[in-house]
Amino acid sequence: MKDQEEINKATNKTVSTGSLLQWSQWQLLDSILPTGGFAHSFGLEAAIQARIISGPEDLQTFVTHVLENTGSLLLPFVYSATVCPNIETWHALDRMLDATLTNEVSRKASVAQGSALMRVAAAVFTEVPSLKSMRDTSLGSGIPFHHAPVFGLICGLLGLDSGASQRAYMFITMRDIISAATRLNVVGPMGAAVLQHQIALIAEGISRKWVNRPVEEACQSSPLLDTVQGCHGYLFSRLFCS
Repeated sequence: MKDQEEINKATNKTVSTGSLLQWSQWQLLDSILPTGGFAHSFGLEAAIQARIISGPEDLQTFVTHVLENTGSLLLPFVYSATVCPNIETWHALDRMLDATLTNEVSRKASVAQGSALMRVAAAVFTEVPSLKSMRDTSLGSGIPFHHAPVFGLICGLLGLDSGASQRAYMFITMRDIISAATRLNVVGPMGAAVLQHQIALIAEGISRKWVNRPVEEACQSSPLLDTVQGCHGYLFSRLFCS
């Protein structure tokens, strides 16, 4: 009888820990978490001013291309950080991505979002104390804190599997672009919700195409988007940082 009570206590403790991590995983994807994503348009604002986008149809094409580029270029870093969430792997991936991103605008946006996410995660997810220790160790060491490796690292430490973390990264990318489009009056709130639902099937296909790839296979699949985003800093007036 005593043995059964000990087993029940151990089981309840495991369930409790797993449930707590699940709440943290949901919060990581919640738009209320201030990671800086809503300060960036992923080149959408520059594309609108360049007349590449003039309506919802163009917007859907743009979002699809951004997701394709995200899958080919950034998912490998999310994947590698998730499956091996330790400081050595994170630092190596961060330096590699910093050398890979040649567009100054997107590089600065990645660093800004990654730094914000790591700062918030270290303060919020106190059940994972290694997040704070990793951040404290890395501050002042020259590590850029790029968003994709940081996101993968946090997903791995919160118990998300590699497939879920990569889909999550695609989801927040899609969500943030469509949110930017709403604030830029390209599409209304209802149209944005419909568009996000429609693109979900496309996003799933792109995720499956680029899932579980090593960083050695990371590549730029939409160079035009990279060029357009690089022009963001030359805009006379702008609402977003990138």
